[in-house]
Amino acid sequence: MAAQMTDAHRRFLQVLMSHGIMEGSEARKLHRRCCEVHKVYYAHDKLDDFISTINSHLQPLFMQIRKGMSEGDGRAHYALVNLAETEITKMASDYTENELELFRKTMDLIILSENGFASSTDILNLADQLKTKKMKKKEAEQVLKAFVEDKWLSERNGEYTLHTRCIIEMEQYILSNYQDVARKCNICHSLAIQSQVCESCGIGIHLPCVRKYFKAQTEPRCPQCNDFWMCDIPGTKQ
Repeated sequence: MAAQMTDAHRRFLQVLMSHGIMEGSEARKLHRRCCEVHKVYYAHDKLDDFISTINSHLQPLFMQIRKGMSEGDGRAHYALVNLAETEITKMASDYTENELELFRKTMDLIILSENGFASSTDILNLADQLKTKKMKKKEAEQVLKAFVEDKWLSERNGEYTLHTRCIIEMEQYILSNYQDVARKCNICHSLAIQSQVCESCGIGIHLPCVRKYFKAQTEPRCPQCNDFWMCDIPGTKQ
């Protein structure tokens, strides 16, 4: 039988719903605050159990709080995911058909790229090639801005990649729709968009996982085939 939901669980869920996604340290602070305010048992290492209780009550609603990792810095994040809807229909209530088409095409560029990024120039060049309804570049710039604000995309120096929220929500969609190129990280086993790939056997590893895994190794070798790891290890002096 599922553990009982308390007001502490409800408050946690409400705050997470309003944010959509929350960094691990913020989620831990929120967990503590909710327990203290509602005077329920708190243990600093029981956040995942606390979330598990919420998830058991969300199950009939086809929703779930999922844990994922930021590909930029490796930090844990928690996001509320709608399991009832698949593919990009999750976004349909917020965006028009041609905006969704632009997102799909942007996703294609990012996932099919070598480094998990797409330039704003390449994305904006797609705006007047949309089948649903062509978009002016100025309009496309506003739509990209909305994708970033809503945490579907992340932008850095004119380069776009999938936001952690998008990866957590759309992992299954991406793995099924990009079977030839989408891969899971060999270390943490979650979807890897920004990754390094072994030149010998083709496995991929997230950049934060690469940093952690090869940290203590003087001669980095692939965890799968044991061949020398040819890529530069991020965060180390060459």
